[in-house]
Amino acid sequence: MTDAPQSKTKPNVLAPGLYLVATPIGNLRDITLRALDILGGVDVVLCEDTRIGGKLLAAHGLKSRLERYDEHAAERVRPKALALLAAGGKLALISDAGTPLVSDPGYRLVREAVDQGAAVFAAPGASAALAALTVSGLPTDRFLFAGFPPSKAAGRRELFSELAPVRATLIFYEGGPRLRASLTDMLAVFGDREAVVARELTKLHETVVRGRLADLAIDPRLDSPRGEIVVLVGPGEDRAASADEVDVALAEAVARVGPARAASEVAKALGLNRRELYARALALKGD
Repeated sequence: MTDAPQSKTKPNVLAPGLYLVATPIGNLRDITLRALDILGGVDVVLCEDTRIGGKLLAAHGLKSRLERYDEHAAERVRPKALALLAAGGKLALISDAGTPLVSDPGYRLVREAVDQGAAVFAAPGASAALAALTVSGLPTDRFLFAGFPPSKAAGRRELFSELAPVRATLIFYEGGPRLRASLTDMLAVFGDREAVVARELTKLHETVVRGRLADLAIDPRLDSPRGEIVVLVGPGEDRAASADEVDVALAEAVARVGPARAASEVAKALGLNRRELYARALALKGD
């Protein structure tokens, strides 16, 4: 068992190792006391953007050394970070907002730190995905975080088709310019499920829009929204698709990828026989 990462009597004395520190997703007061102890006590704080990390530290009177660690700098910085850990150093990793490694760089650093025997500690806190889930009103007993959908419609629909059979609340991150297109593709693949769009959580303009995908896809409140966006889609209903629903799904898929792949996609999404769907897809294409 790993020793406790902090002394009980001296909270700023940290054990050597890598600390994964969650930071606020909007409201600067959503920082834990332990996170402040860690950020003030490590040798280096790795962050996606030193300007954003610097503002956070300055807001709490901390002056730790910052170093950029994003997808562009990771290959260059990671060897130095691992060498620091090997020498008994103390290192913190933060993202621009929320919990590190959730749709952010850091997996390889953690993996290699573990492989070389360094201690890795979690300092949990804010997470946009979990914050959105808790306020959504959708089932929370089972959920799947799927990150950012692909930017192109074909890739999005392929991903959504893979996730359609999952009986859990699905959580996605999305950018404002692509939100409308993503909601439209979700409706086409998932059907008219319950869904929620949460934007700017914990910030001044926090917005949570609840409804069904058919309504959200045309909701004027979601026209080109700004800020961080979380989309949640409720689990599908445990019922067999009607013949009309199967034909609609097949026709949409055939238009994109042809009969064979369409049959495979719909069979996987709806739990139906692929050969029968292929025959129906050929018939629909002939019509």
